[in-house]
Amino acid sequence: MASPRPPRVLSRSDAASLWFFVVAGAAIAVWAVVRSIANIIAAAPNQNVRVAVPFLDSSAQAPLGPDGAPVAIELTGGVVTAPSLPPASLWSLFIAEGLFAAVVITVVILLLVLTADILRGRIFSRRNTALVSAAGIVALVGIAGVPFFQNMVANGAIAWLSERTYDRGDVQLVDLPSLIGVAFVAALASTAFAVGDRLQRDTEGLV
Repeated sequence: MASPRPPRVLSRSDAASLWFFVVAGAAIAVWAVVRSIANIIAAAPNQNVRVAVPFLDSSAQAPLGPDGAPVAIELTGGVVTAPSLPPASLWSLFIAEGLFAAVVITVVILLLVLTADILRGRIFSRRNTALVSAAGIVALVGIAGVPFFQNMVANGAIAWLSERTYDRGDVQLVDLPSLIGVAFVAALASTAFAVGDRLQRDTEGLV
């Protein structure tokens, strides 16, 4: 008498969704590398460097009135073109781009390994819990680290453009809502996998 087949862990639609995630993750990793390399190559000559600059409580004029009349606006961000950057700011740009690519690649690889385990029917395990936790930690490092170095680039660009006469005031280095949100999701996912692993081991011990 043939032994009964084990129940399917994933439906076909679930498996298709996970394979789509694999393709999307690989595409995101490639995009991150290409983006960072392109930005580094563009900035390497240190001439006419485009720099994203965050602003806080900074006013400006924009041609939004009748017939293009200037209207006062409050800047929250913009892009400036610096003739060149101080060496420290230029290296900060390289570090920010490298860190961005490294974080994206690492998170994608960790999640792809997790996805491969799930596709093989191994969802809850200590290994998968560690993968989820590691992906969350690396993402938090990126969210905190990349803006920090980008702000150093922006400071250098503004300092050289204004000959150190422009006071930017207080600028939020890290997007706190995003940081808190990612930390919450990472902690929730890690807890869910840890609890699932514990329940699975308890269930297997009863069989």
